[in-house]
Amino acid sequence: MYITISPQKLGGAYSQSAGDFVSYLEKENEGKDLMDKEYFFNQYEDQIKPYQVIKEIDGNTAKLKLKEPKYYSLTISPSQYELKHIQNNPEKLKAFVREAMKEYAGSFNREINGRPVNIDDIKYFAKIEQERTYKGYDLAVRENKPFSNQIAHLKNEIRKVERGEVSGNIRQLEAEIQKLVREAPYKIQGKLIEPGMKKEGLQTHIHIIVSRKDASNTYSLSPGSKYKASEVEMHGKIVKRGFERDGFFQKSEQAFDKMFQYNRNYVESYAARKTLSKDPKQYFLSLKSLGINEKKIAFQLIRQTGMQLPVLHLPQSKVGFAVKQLKKIIETGIKSSSIGY
Repeated sequence: MYITISPQKLGGAYSQSAGDFVSYLEKENEGKDLMDKEYFFNQYEDQIKPYQVIKEIDGNTAKLKLKEPKYYSLTISPSQYELKHIQNNPEKLKAFVREAMKEYAGSFNREINGRPVNIDDIKYFAKIEQERTYKGYDLAVRENKPFSNQIAHLKNEIRKVERGEVSGNIRQLEAEIQKLVREAPYKIQGKLIEPGMKKEGLQTHIHIIVSRKDASNTYSLSPGSKYKASEVEMHGKIVKRGFERDGFFQKSEQAFDKMFQYNRNYVESYAARKTLSKDPKQYFLSLKSLGINEKKIAFQLIRQTGMQLPVLHLPQSKVGFAVKQLKKIIETGIKSSSIGY
């Protein structure tokens, strides 16, 4: 389960309206019949149309400054294991989003009219998407790039030969291209993975657009606050402030596990990913201490493409240690026959 929170992009291709973002989220509906289209939903309603989303978000921005985000974007990306567990059921995903948004509301360390923030204070609209495409920053694209560049050069040479600009053996150049394709590390059905190519397997995820202002258009609720949950004295009064991101991520995971009786492995957890980035030694000690069956599942999750082990996102000084330790633990597991291939 990966959850991200991003502020509205200001300037460039994004205007002060939510219209551009809503249009972007409508991309999978292009060319579909009316019955096959995916609609927006919120805590209590389904089949909300795009123009309603734009109207509600754009009309809920009282007293926000020109350069302040008018909304935030949340993306919830269940793993392929989680999606398989619930049979990729859209109704179950909607039910989970509604529980997760309760946790979102509860993660604000704020009070409205003397009470904690609750789900009815949050104005949001969510949309399920089924597809993902490779981006330039994806590992597969980055590691394929040297091969893609050489192939592009060879194809350009072939065009020059065909136009008579240079002499050359087209058949030999084509053979070199095929050799590069075979040697490239990441392919789908024999084709090099490149930006824009659709990812294989279950890729269902949910985009959520959340108004910066509460549902009454009175209070500002920012999940991007630089303050963690805390209290501060202002004008002689104690004021609560901040948003607890870690709590939101962890409680959302727990809500999924409870709703669908999902037995989450250690390496799937937000807590484990955070430990890996902050303290790799502790991460690998925890991995090493797992029971045999849980360790076996952990290694399968690490190996398979559905699991993104964030070793690559570690600070450079920690990457070598992390990879070395992971390799050592996996090799030990193989030798003890605790991992099934």
